[in-house]
Amino acid sequence: MKNVDIKKLFNSKGAGNVIILVISILLIYLLGCLYFSKHFFFNTVINGVDVSLKSHKNTPNIIRSYVKEYNLILVERNGEIEELKGKDIGITYNEKNSINKVYYRKNSFKWIISLLKEQKYYVGDLFVYNKDDLNNAINGLNCLNTILIEPQNVSFKYINGSYNVIEEVYGNKIIKDDLYEHIEKSILEGVRKLDLNGNLCYENPKYTINSDITLKTKNLMNEYVRAKITYKFGSEKEILDGNIISGWISVDKNLKPVISEIEVMKYVRELSKKYDTVGIARNFKTAMGKIVEVSGGIYGWQINRDAEAEVLLKNIKTGKMFEKEPIYTRKALYRAENDIGNSYVEINITRQHLWFYKNGKLITQGSVVTGNPSRGRSTVLGTYMLNYKQKGAKLTGPGYEAPVTYWMPFFGNIGLHDASWRYSFGGEIYKRRGSHGCINAPIYLAKTIYDNIEEGTPIICYEE
Repeated sequence: MKNVDIKKLFNSKGAGNVIILVISILLIYLLGCLYFSKHFFFNTVINGVDVSLKSHKNTPNIIRSYVKEYNLILVERNGEIEELKGKDIGITYNEKNSINKVYYRKNSFKWIISLLKEQKYYVGDLFVYNKDDLNNAINGLNCLNTILIEPQNVSFKYINGSYNVIEEVYGNKIIKDDLYEHIEKSILEGVRKLDLNGNLCYENPKYTINSDITLKTKNLMNEYVRAKITYKFGSEKEILDGNIISGWISVDKNLKPVISEIEVMKYVRELSKKYDTVGIARNFKTAMGKIVEVSGGIYGWQINRDAEAEVLLKNIKTGKMFEKEPIYTRKALYRAENDIGNSYVEINITRQHLWFYKNGKLITQGSVVTGNPSRGRSTVLGTYMLNYKQKGAKLTGPGYEAPVTYWMPFFGNIGLHDASWRYSFGGEIYKRRGSHGCINAPIYLAKTIYDNIEEGTPIICYEE
């Protein structure tokens, strides 16, 4: 019975304590509500000014004092510090501001929240300043008047057979419009410290070492320089590898690798200049044993520059190693210093004589009549090749029509053929009654050549 009374007594005291605690808290809360109806909450900041627990009545004076001492610290990318002083831009407290709107927005019954959460307010017309003075102050900043270092994207350098990534350069180029905007915003918000780099006031490189495309570009460029193309020109070779190709590769504004088509064409053109033989001057040993220089004509090796450049560009992008011959528009019989060989037709315009050799053996020879120089119809000089041969043909032109038995053209409509209408050949007939440019031969001579000559056989026309 005694124990029960003690328990009731204990429970009665505990309940009383709880009631007292609740009433106390409620009283404190209500007193807080009353206090904060004319004062700011805990942790309250207006435009950078700490007005925590300050009365609404004294707030203007607090802000005036803040503005009077206001300076804005600018932290630049290189770690340097510059300062914009409030007095230099004429910043003052705006007596006709709308801070009273903050009072209305503030619900004094919610003051308890401010113990845990910062109360930040921005009043757009709290401060005023001289815009011209601000503009002059900004223009005078060192960061806008230093040696300019332009931002540069990540780049790539070819070293020892592959590309290394070179880090980007951030530089110090200020975006002036953004700088002005952030400074003005900081002033109006009462901010005392502005990190220019953190607020993106600098022009930055678009691509950095950490960009996703950087590794892709590096790998693709390394694939290009792994290509090794060996051009074969008979016993001679030209090797194109990464040491040359790397000089043709660049990256565009989107960090994509580009192989210069101009450089590819230059390379092919140099190969063409070095190895083409069409039209070159050849030292030719005549049937008479004399060495003559024969220039011109269309016989020889000639690279198809456009087609080869197009294929070469594709070959580089495969990144493979292989040997090849270039694409030719014309080919000679041999890839040697003497690309004529020992099977050819030799026509001496001066002597009006023809020799036909096959595999080094003289098959036939004889007098001919060539083009009439007095009428501007001289036979073309140079080294050519038989295009084809045709038995039975009708040759036509301005003012003439001539059937021939053996037709062997080597340059357009210029060719070697029989001329049954002629009774004599050789001498100086060609100067008075020469052909329209063709080589007129006796039928026996034309037949022997026709029966033994093959398509592609060189035909050399020269004068002594």
